[in-house]
Order: sequence, then structure tokens, then C-alpha cells
Amino acid sequence: MSADAFAGQEFLTTLRDGTVKQFNPFTGTEVWTVPGRGNRPLGVATSEPRPLKPGDGHRACAFCQDRYLETPPEKSRVVRTGDGFVTRHGTMAEELFDTVAEFRRVPNLFEILSFDYWHLNYGYELPGWIRDRRDAYLTSTAGREHVLNVVKAKLRAAGHSAQVIAALGERDLLHRASGFFGGGHDVVIARRHFVDGATDDSALASSGTLTPDEHEAFIAHTVEATERMLTFNRHARYVTVFQNWLKPAGASFDHLHKQLVSIDEHGSQQASTLRRLAADPNVFNRAAVGYANRQGLIIAENEHALSFAGFGHRYPTIEVYSKSEASFPWDHSPAEIRAMSDLLHAVHAATGPGVACNEEWHYRPVDTPLAMPWRIMLKWRISTLAGFEGATKIYLNTIAPGTLRERVVSRLLELRDQGSVAGGLAIGDEVATVENPLRYRR
Repeated sequence: MSADAFAGQEFLTTLRDGTVKQFNPFTGTEVWTVPGRGNRPLGVATSEPRPLKPGDGHRACAFCQDRYLETPPEKSRVVRTGDGFVTRHGTMAEELFDTVAEFRRVPNLFEILSFDYWHLNYGYELPGWIRDRRDAYLTSTAGREHVLNVVKAKLRAAGHSAQVIAALGERDLLHRASGFFGGGHDVVIARRHFVDGATDDSALASSGTLTPDEHEAFIAHTVEATERMLTFNRHARYVTVFQNWLKPAGASFDHLHKQLVSIDEHGSQQASTLRRLAADPNVFNRAAVGYANRQGLIIAENEHALSFAGFGHRYPTIEVYSKSEASFPWDHSPAEIRAMSDLLHAVHAATGPGVACNEEWHYRPVDTPLAMPWRIMLKWRISTLAGFEGATKIYLNTIAPGTLRERVVSRLLELRDQGSVAGGLAIGDEVATVENPLRYRR
């Protein structure tokens, strides 16, 4: 594919009846938006709200702050200080309740790729510093009890009977805990299950209900964790970062959290993007931001990031792009990370906590020389794929990009007037995007 392969190509076509046909330049996905199908309610239907008793918000699920011992040993936490936030690593079991974690990183109890996957397929062993951490944790009486209880809970959840678990020796049980210390699937959990002051269980705390400062700490902690996960397993080619919000989007708990998974491949979507990038190094300016700008789809912009209504996605998608020269999130300056966080927080707030959605991070794989921008997709899971999509591989997206842009811009203007989003945002028609605003090629 030549560098001018996208010259003059239309990724959005509106037919006379109002049908919008979309094509994704990176994945080749074909999407139609048919008139009349976008009038459905967006939010998840909820049952009658249940009143909350004092303390319910601290113990509603296994991710809540009164239930730290129900998750595997913590790797790091972010605690609030007088003038901001500080990260602490390697909290011992005896210390878990000494501070309140605004965000905490713990291993996923049910990994997508287990420790055994890396050990048996690649010969991966725990690095020395992780073995030291494991041994110190298990030497502690409280730590050993914590690990044994979590291993047993995992076995029960997997369907093992009490008799089978009781027959396992302590050595066998502890052997099963290696992934708790050096595995490749972590969860970054926010403190709140419900918003502060909630009176019933409908007031869930989402990304958009955090303050801009809290959201920055959430993003920065996730960025740091992503880099760390790539340092101790040389067989990992990528760490995929995502957030499932609400059960229709794949969440096990309606508690705000992100997931980070080390994988040994790029995945077909990333591979497809890399092929297009190799053919046209400026493809993200040409076929993403530039095309969105020409189509009037830009939503908002600040000094180091911009967002637009995406096209060619199975679900209505808001795309947030970093304008930084850096390809890796962890190479971004604090100001650049803050800019990405502020814009992402704003579109989460505009989406609202009642809309099931997936947040997907994309950035340059560490084993490719091709520069690319850090970008985050926020996908509204407001429809269910069915037979038509399966039979044709043409996907029905109920909200056209232009309609999505207008909805989000309108809500962002309201939120800015209320002071609920960070300052420094140009919204809608205020945005004056220049040619080639993404600087990743430099």
C-alpha cells in the first residue's frame, strides 16, 4: 500500500435514505448505521435501587476497601497525601489496612494467560527480586494465611470440592500462588464502588465521577504498571490495557477497574495497523485525525491531546489521541499524561456512568521500530451483535459518528459550565485543529 493509498478515499458515505456506511482504514471493518435504529435508550436498565446501609459502600464486592484480603497480594497502591498522591509498592498483609488505597494494583485471580502459560511454553521463572518479595510475604504469618485463603477461594470458584482442597498439602497450595507475584495479568482498582454520599446502589462510581486529579492518578498508575510488566518478562511482546465498565461490557464487578494483560503476540488488530503504518508512516494524521477533522467529527482538544467521533467501529466509539512525539505512554511527560487523562476523563463524564463501555489502549509495541501515537478508544456497548453481523461481517452501529459527536459535544459544554471537567479544553467548534497535529513521526 503506497503512502497516498488513502488519498481521496471516503471512509464515511451517507446515502439518500440517511444510511451511513463506514469503513475503518486500520482494520478494514465495515459498518452501517441505519436510520431509526439509534433512538434506543443508551443506559443499562437497572432494577429498583436498593438503599445502602452505613458501610455498604466499603464492602459491596471483592474489590472494595474493607475486603482487601479477598484479592491476591497487592503489588502497589496509590494513597492520598496532603498535596496529591504517592505510590507505594509491596505492601505486606499486616499493612493492608494501615492506609486507604485510592487505587491499588493486584493480580487477577483468573488470569487470561496464567503463570503456567509463560513457564511451560517459554521457561519463564520468577526474577530474583520477585522471588524475594514472594518469600518475604509468605514468611509473614498474616501473608501466608492470606495467600492460602485466596488460593483455596480460587479452587472453590473453579469447582473443586472442599474434600479435594483439604487433601492438598500446604506446599501444593503455595506452589499455585506463583502467579500472584510474577504473573502477567493485573487489575488496577479504584477505591469507590459508589460515589461518596450515595444513598442507594444505583449511584455507581465510574471514571467520569472521579475528579480530574483522581483520574490523572488512575491513568499515571496504569501507565507505570504497564511499563513494569514489560520489564520482568522478556517473552511479553505487548501489554494490552483495557477497562470493562458494567456487565454488558464484560465486567465481573460493577466496580471501576482497569486490566493489564501481558501477551506474546501483537494481536490481529495491531498487526493490521502496523502493516498500514509501514506503508504510510503518516497514516494516523491522514486517515484518522485528518479525516475526522475534514468530516467535522472533532469533539475536543487540549494542549497535548485531541478526541473525535470514530468511524468504522462496531460500537459508537470516541477516540482520544496523544499529540506527543513519544510512542510509549511511559515516555510521555507528566503534562502530556495529564492532557490525555483530562480528555479521557471528560469523554467518560459525557458518556455517563449508566452506559456500558470498553476503554481500550493502543500504543507502539516494544519490538517494532515504527512510531505511532498513544491512543485510547472508548466504545459504547449499547447493542448486541446478532445474526446479520455474523453472516455478513457488516456491523450495525446504531449511532452515526456525526450524531455521536453532537451528543458528546453538547454534554461536554454542560459539564464545563458545571466545572465537572478539567479546564483548558476546546470543545466542538472551538477546536481549530491544524494539519498533521500528531507529532509521533518527529
